[in-house]
Amino acid sequence: MNLLDFFVAPVFAQAAPAQPGMGGFGLLMSIALIAIMYFLMIRPQMKRAKEHRAMLDKLSKGDEVITSGGIAGTVTDIGDNFVTLEVADNVRVRVQKAAVGNVLPKGTLKSA
Repeated sequence: MNLLDFFVAPVFAQAAPAQPGMGGFGLLMSIALIAIMYFLMIRPQMKRAKEHRAMLDKLSKGDEVITSGGIAGTVTDIGDNFVTLEVADNVRVRVQKAAVGNVLPKGTLKSA
């Protein structure tokens, strides 16, 4: 017995205990978990992104929109990446096209 054995217990090689035969079940559960996450999280997000892209493609001058920051205005100019909104008389704000959250029904801003 040396001095190191006094502080650290010696480790002897032992065979690992036998585990029950659940190898196929673990793989099946992993696949099921991935499928559930796809249908509950990934697929709905992709659907919302596709709808948002379609809404931005249909955007035209005169549409009343609200941005993701809460600014409501009427579209006066559309570029590739930016949209100019008129938020009040002669007050124009330029925002990124992706920041447009919703297209409002016509006449919404006049009635508010």
